[in-house]
Amino acid sequence: MELRWLDDFIALARTRHFSRAADERNCTQPTLSRRIKLLEDEMGVTLIDRNTLPLSLTPAGEVFLAGAEQMSRIARETKSRCGEIREKQLNRLVFATTQTLYLCFYNAWIEPFSSEHGIDIELNLKSTAWVGPDFVSALAQGECDLALCYWHPAVDFLRALNDDRFESLTVANEVLVPVTALDEQGQPLHQLPGKARKPLPYIGYHEGAFARPVIQQFIQQQLEPPQLVTMNENFHAVSVKAMVKEGFGLGWIPKRLIGDSLRYNQLALAGDERWHIPLQIRLYRLRHNHNSSLDVLWSLIADQVAEGVTTAL
Repeated sequence: MELRWLDDFIALARTRHFSRAADERNCTQPTLSRRIKLLEDEMGVTLIDRNTLPLSLTPAGEVFLAGAEQMSRIARETKSRCGEIREKQLNRLVFATTQTLYLCFYNAWIEPFSSEHGIDIELNLKSTAWVGPDFVSALAQGECDLALCYWHPAVDFLRALNDDRFESLTVANEVLVPVTALDEQGQPLHQLPGKARKPLPYIGYHEGAFARPVIQQFIQQQLEPPQLVTMNENFHAVSVKAMVKEGFGLGWIPKRLIGDSLRYNQLALAGDERWHIPLQIRLYRLRHNHNSSLDVLWSLIADQVAEGVTTAL
């Protein structure tokens, strides 16, 4: 049984005339007659009394009409709801971001800001475990609509996003700061630059992490480079923070991620502002992705950037 047969029958029951029902259903009279006959064959009963003028329903036809109207209504409502879900999915924006930016920027500002403006966003949960180049390929291949990541001229893999296919917004500034655990007297365990005869234990980043090339370039540019011995390497700043907190060494961590730890004396700065490394937080999109929700959100964020709202976060 086809759903359109139900609507054919309902139209015939309402008009009581094959020709008028066929016009209403935008088909020929023979086509409508054939569908009604197929419906009767399917049900195993006669639904239309063709010997009366106008046509009338048989007792079985009266029963079937009530069911047909209910089934047709349910089908229409279900199709409508499915269409709404499809429309919502088409307009939903998929974000990719690092674990650190998820914790201290996306979750704190992007998600609530989007909700405030009625824009449906979804975080690609796999992205919080990606290394740097994964963000570039995911954006280029359409696995995400937006990528929120750190930017610094030393990060080579981000140069692929400089071509005309992409555009970006600098949504905030960030600083990598060197931090250390405290000793029993509440003093920093380690202090830059350290000594050649006694290098400082260092908790660094794996190759592919955003911070790795940034810190390497910074160290190489120092007239008095820090004396460090690498104890451990991690992909994510959260892991570096955990190792530093346990006293295994010092490490450079985004300031947003350690604000509370510094305030509550769980960590201390391992050097003054000479050892701070400026970064940017940038939002990237494919220039020719014309998802209507993306255009709206991009414009809203651009306005916030122009007003200086995001840099104050």
